[in-house]
Amino acid sequence: MRLSRAFLPTLKETPAEAQIASHRLMLRAGLIRQTSAGIYAWLPAGLRVLRRVEQIVREEQDRAGAQEILMPTIQPAELWKESGRYDDYGKEMLRIRDRHEREMLFGPTNEEMVTDIFKSFAKSYRDLPRNLYHIQWKFRDEVRPRFGVMRGREFLMKDAYSFDLDKEGGEHSYRQMFLAYLRTFQRMGLTAVPMRADTGPIGGKLSHEFIILAETGESGVFYDAAYETTDWAGADVDNDDVEGLKAFFERVTTNYAATDEMHDAAAWAEVPEARRREGRGIEVGHIFFFGTKYSAPLGLSVAGQDGMPVIPEMGSYGIGVSRLVGALIEANHDEAGIRWPDAVAPWAAAILNLRPGDAATDAMCEDLYAKLGDEAVYDDRSARAGEKFADADLMGFPWQAIIGPRGAAAGKVELKRRATGERIEVSLEDAIAKIRGA
Repeated sequence: MRLSRAFLPTLKETPAEAQIASHRLMLRAGLIRQTSAGIYAWLPAGLRVLRRVEQIVREEQDRAGAQEILMPTIQPAELWKESGRYDDYGKEMLRIRDRHEREMLFGPTNEEMVTDIFKSFAKSYRDLPRNLYHIQWKFRDEVRPRFGVMRGREFLMKDAYSFDLDKEGGEHSYRQMFLAYLRTFQRMGLTAVPMRADTGPIGGKLSHEFIILAETGESGVFYDAAYETTDWAGADVDNDDVEGLKAFFERVTTNYAATDEMHDAAAWAEVPEARRREGRGIEVGHIFFFGTKYSAPLGLSVAGQDGMPVIPEMGSYGIGVSRLVGALIEANHDEAGIRWPDAVAPWAAAILNLRPGDAATDAMCEDLYAKLGDEAVYDDRSARAGEKFADADLMGFPWQAIIGPRGAAAGKVELKRRATGERIEVSLEDAIAKIRGA
């Protein structure tokens, strides 16, 4: 994409309403624009990041054996009344009536709807287990929406729902999602710590929230340093190995991890001092195992192996996809702007033409742009070099390929790594290889 033609409305000044780094930088870098309180339009660069985050989430859900569906945003209120949860969300739930005076709602979550859908399919124990997920927009009418996409009213969420024949199977599905979440966040370049959590209005007794580390986090966190060094993506764990996955889960969860609300000073004192870590964190995912809380009241049952009716055990698993974009920035920024991890960056590189109109410089920039294609943004504007450097830093491209008359004459590209500030001079082909991670 050529910046001279791009819709990337960057701002030099920080809007007064932006209180935290991610909100400031998403507005300044032209990723989003607010349309009303807590509701945002996603502009081209922001949408590319959102789609990259979404794809990583999708790949790890598929890897864990979940199957993607797509449920509607508008749900019939009667399902929520059947489950007994219609009033639990209070004014956060947006309630509406259609032209036939039927009570409807804009879904804040989908336990009721997915249970009703699955009920029409599942008749026998042979139809279990199943795990269904979708990535869909949700709405919760926050009384005080703030912090940009970190606490908005409309948000993109991945929510998955498992159905199992018994408690043991349900806990296995829960552990599968537990591992999938750790792998998901690590692939994005984030350190995520799973912490036992309160189940809240979702219900159940087994729950973990996944906290990523950021100085501006909402919660104080205390955790064992083991969480910083484990390779979840490469962990040799078979999703279908019940005992192996159980042993993995127990090994991981024996390491201390707690938010300040659930911090146990006595247990913390038992962690070796060299391994104690304290900081701030942001919740980006939450998983629950709640048994028959929804399947029972909504009439979901199947014939067991002995022919007797069995009520399936359920769990639900949420990741805030749009919230993750803000959390990624909170964990990866400096005074100059965003520092995107490679896996989620909107473009891998910005090509900075320091002398538009110089034949050799233009030719080398065009050659690099043609070879990188959609992996790069080409800053072909007639702006000053300082403005180009500032915008590239602000927008956070992992690499900056800087080309001016001197470098073009020597056949060299100056590469800057945004995360470290390191600069090297390389040939055009070596620059392509570096940008592509070869």
